[in-house]
Amino acid sequence: MARLCFDYGHGGSDPGAVYMGRKESEDVLTVGREAAGILRRHGVIVDETRTADVSLSLKERSDFENRGTYDYFISFHRNAFKPETAAGVETYTYLSPGTKSKELAEKIQSALTNVGFVDRRVKEANFHVLRETKAPAVLIEIGFIDNSRDNALFDSKRADIVSGIAKAILSQLGIKYMEENNSQDKLAEALDILVENGVVSSPAYWLENAREGKTVKGEYAALLIERMGEFILSNLSKT
Repeated sequence: MARLCFDYGHGGSDPGAVYMGRKESEDVLTVGREAAGILRRHGVIVDETRTADVSLSLKERSDFENRGTYDYFISFHRNAFKPETAAGVETYTYLSPGTKSKELAEKIQSALTNVGFVDRRVKEANFHVLRETKAPAVLIEIGFIDNSRDNALFDSKRADIVSGIAKAILSQLGIKYMEENNSQDKLAEALDILVENGVVSSPAYWLENAREGKTVKGEYAALLIERMGEFILSNLSKT
């Protein structure tokens, strides 16, 4: 089962780049979490360094990733320079990147330029979150927050940005993209709750098989019922 670590830059007392009241920390949190939702719908586990507007040091971010075992680490950012002078998207890998991180960076960069952003290409950098993480890592700069055209694209094409990033990652993982299905979304949300409470340990299996035309193994169904019963009894005893 694929497992990713998503990192949303800045947050809390550090808003990142700010332009005309707009904060980088808020933009990347929104887009990143929406992309994570699409990936979870496909059975991918996505852990996040933050899920709210809180402060995290660079070390806390890399330590979070290093505690787990991930297929990829992806850090979301927006760029800034001199107001209204620079534009476009760029995706970073660490210096002398491995094949996996380079491939993923190229796919994400292509997806974002297809949305309409200027292509500033895939680049290499000695950023902490690229250097100090174990998994193949990329850092995305989704347009310049101090460029009005980039912000207009970010807002008007946000759904395309989110799906483009998610599709690029799925392609790299070898997972076929599925169009949105409300019933599958509800199943994914329910499975997230069950995973958090220790009832289900293999959400990808249920997403793949608990649908029309598929079959869930009887022993798995029995185990689910047993764990659900234990969970309900445990909560009843607390009331």
